[in-house]
Amino acid sequence: MINKTIQYLGYLTAFVLAVLVLLIVYDASVRYIFSGGSIALQELEWHLFDLIILFGIAYALKEDAHVRVDIFYAHFTAKTKALVGIIASLFFVLPFSILILYIGIDFVSMSFVQNEASSNPGGLEYRFLVKSLLPLSFAFVTLQALKDAKENFSLWRSL
Repeated sequence: MINKTIQYLGYLTAFVLAVLVLLIVYDASVRYIFSGGSIALQELEWHLFDLIILFGIAYALKEDAHVRVDIFYAHFTAKTKALVGIIASLFFVLPFSILILYIGIDFVSMSFVQNEASSNPGGLEYRFLVKSLLPLSFAFVTLQALKDAKENFSLWRSL
């Protein structure tokens, strides 16, 4: 279930990236060719970028495409790689994700209570919607880290 959910997040992220590219091309064309533009459109670009980055984190973790010091890791045995995966998931990814979840919920709550909107004239309303992506995305990262720790533990025990 976690695998499918994170995979669909990856598909969603890819789709949103394509939409973002089209939106940027449109915005740049309108700005430079017709001397026009929209504050709301520019803010939407940032919001879509937020979605791509935040949901892309869990997908990168799932695909094992995250940053790692491969100069050492590449020479480790499979058992050592599994142990490093367990330690990384349990002692680095999980505590950080849980901290972001804990802080992020209050962050979103305050934004929701204040009905936070853009301070720019013509900007987007309901800023709490984009802020809610922060704890949501780290909930997915937490689930993926737990799944990775479990898989690495099973692999470590079998070797």
